[in-house]
Amino acid sequence: MSTGHVLLGLLSRGQRHGYDLKRDHDERFPQAKPLAFGVVYSTLERLHRRGLIAPLAVQRVDGPDRTAYGITDAGRAELAQWLATTDEPSEHVTNPFAVKVTLALLLGDEAGAEAFLRAQRAAHLVRMRAFTTAKTAPGASVHEVLAADYALAHLDADLTWMDAALRRVTTLREELGA
Repeated sequence: MSTGHVLLGLLSRGQRHGYDLKRDHDERFPQAKPLAFGVVYSTLERLHRRGLIAPLAVQRVDGPDRTAYGITDAGRAELAQWLATTDEPSEHVTNPFAVKVTLALLLGDEAGAEAFLRAQRAAHLVRMRAFTTAKTAPGASVHEVLAADYALAHLDADLTWMDAALRRVTTLREELGA
């Protein structure tokens, strides 16, 4: 996901300046890393150079001048193309849990591998409860519900993997030759 496309999407709702775009992004996508102002303004500059947005007005509101931008027809076409393009699943999936379990087993620490998996499972359940609370809170936005559902599905997949690994710790140790 590119910051530029996200900003184009937010600008498609009407002209905005960088400060409002940053605030809107952070409010609408609370599970995402907050955007730094420098990232917003450098991205706006790149979008402008590419002709995807245009400065529409300069406003002064208790501080420095703020340039309000609007999306151009080229920007709308770029956004539409990006929204319709599928993202290829990554070829390389890094699983830090598998790395820790493998290393513990290579060191002959079957009990440590099991303890780690149980502790990680407990941490996942705490996080899942937090996401469930967030998505069922009164006033939860559509994005908050969608983001929580996505996170819950990923955490649930991790739990499934952890449960399978716990059932197979001894076999895994033997397969590793540890």
